[in-house]
Amino acid sequence: MSAFEFTILAIIFLISLSIVWSSLRSGITPVPSSRKARKTILTASQKAPVGTIIELGSGWGNLALALAKEYPERQVIGYELSPIPWLVSVALQRFQGIMNLTLRRQNFLSTEFPEAALIVCYLYPGGMEKLAEKIWREKPDVKMLISNTFALPGTEPDQTIRLDDLYRSPIYVYRLKDNQISRNEM
Repeated sequence: MSAFEFTILAIIFLISLSIVWSSLRSGITPVPSSRKARKTILTASQKAPVGTIIELGSGWGNLALALAKEYPERQVIGYELSPIPWLVSVALQRFQGIMNLTLRRQNFLSTEFPEAALIVCYLYPGGMEKLAEKIWREKPDVKMLISNTFALPGTEPDQTIRLDDLYRSPIYVYRLKDNQISRNEM
């Protein structure tokens, strides 16, 4: 094995190790939204009031970049813990010259949300429970939430859109009226 081949293998190993470590810490791997899900979320987001858009768990940046391109007049903020997907999304953002997107490498649960017209997420059931608890506890000024695949505990969606895919994956659309989430239902 040449030094070049060894270096490539070492880089691949370190990247894989970083993703596995981050996945163990956060409880989920960085999985991008499918093309159908992105398209459906972009369509559903048109009903959100004007204002900041937040993506929780922005991963590789596919959806955050699409949102920033779709709404160039709005600020889009993406939160991601895993360093490799975050770096990839930052590189894509810079390469594409998207100026209205801020990618933060931090846990959204430990930060205060800015006032936002829309939160978009593709979390896991435990992450959705933590998000519901955060919304109930902190009552951030957020008007709408769109979730890919997993429902927000404690509240009924205003709309459930089923994707035309193998699993008929749901996209949940919530209008957060005074951030009403019943703690008893969580």
